Amino acid sequence: MANTACFIIVGRNDIPIYEAEVGSAPKREDAAQLHQFILHAALDVVQDLAWTTSAMSAKLPSFLVVLLNPLYLPGSRITSSHFDTKVRALARKYL
Repeated sequence: MANTACFIIVGRNDIPIYEAEVGSAPKREDAAQLHQFILHAALDVVQDLAWTTSAMSAKLPSFLVVLLNPLYLPGSRITSSHFDTKVRALARKYL
C-alpha cells in the first residue's frame, strides 16, 4: 500500500519554514494545495488547544533559546541538507 506524509515546520504568522513530503505514493498535482489546507486546519486545532489548556504554554520558554543563536534569522526557511536528510530518514523509519 502506498502512503505519503508531509512534515511541515511553521514559523511566525503561520508561514511554513520547512516542508518535506515523504512516502511511496505518487506525487499529486494538487499536493501543495492539500498540504496548505491540512496545515491550516492543524494550526486551528493547536490554536484552540492553546487557549483551553496551560500545558502547551509550559514549553514556550525552551523555544526562546533558539533566539539566542546568532545564526538564526526569524522566519527564514530551513535549507540545511543535513537537517533534511535526518528528517527524511526518521520519516522512513517510523512510517
